[in-house]
Amino acid sequence: MPSSIPVIENSLTTPRVRKIEYDRPWEWLAAGWRDLWRAPAVSIPYGLLFVIMGYALVYLATTRFQFILILTSSFMLAGPFLAMGLYEVSRYLEVGKTPTLGAALTAWRHNPLPILLFGLLVGLLIIVWVRLSALLFAVILGGHNIVVETSTAELFFSGAGLTFLLIFTLVGGIIAWIVFTVSVVSIPMMLDHKIDFIMAVLTSFTAVRVNLGPMILWAALIVIFTGIGLITFYLGLAIAIPLIGHASWHAYRDLVEDSHLEPQPF
Repeated sequence: MPSSIPVIENSLTTPRVRKIEYDRPWEWLAAGWRDLWRAPAVSIPYGLLFVIMGYALVYLATTRFQFILILTSSFMLAGPFLAMGLYEVSRYLEVGKTPTLGAALTAWRHNPLPILLFGLLVGLLIIVWVRLSALLFAVILGGHNIVVETSTAELFFSGAGLTFLLIFTLVGGIIAWIVFTVSVVSIPMMLDHKIDFIMAVLTSFTAVRVNLGPMILWAALIVIFTGIGLITFYLGLAIAIPLIGHASWHAYRDLVEDSHLEPQPF
């Protein structure tokens, strides 16, 4: 079996996707951890932006627990797009350059149109998720507000609340898997090369398809570390998001064979 396959069958010019072993996601996390502490002055402030956004979403939802669930899950669906600055930091570190927060925050400038199109795709998926969530809430719970003070009892000890939570998690997981499939290497690839939106998404889809087992493990690790960040009242996101973001860059470098593509300038 070949070690890599073309994104488009019989093509000599498109990127090739490598087949990887199950231990690779752990190596990505280790490399991401090293990058985090090689550039803490950039990575941690970038992660703190996620903490601030998390608190802003909670504030906007006031005391309506269902809105906190929907907004927080939508926020995390946008995570691969919002974390592009962390990929840029790892790209700088890879070639021995010193990253800056300004470079991280303006990483989109390398390939603006494809990145914008990807952002629109993620935005569309988030809109679908928000509408589905609102529909589930209205149908299962009758549209009654669940206040924060009673949310645990409502969700885990009432029949309707538990049904809502289970279906909400199932549907959200499907949407999250779609976002993961189209984004796992696409944004790092668009930052690294002058490549179009469609090819980047196809490469990401192929990377997941040919490495399904390892990619399920990688997705689970992302959920676990993000979950740790969330249950620490968002404070843990200051470390968890940079760790995942830097590791995602190394996932891209491991998964995509793109030596024939012209690299982006810094």
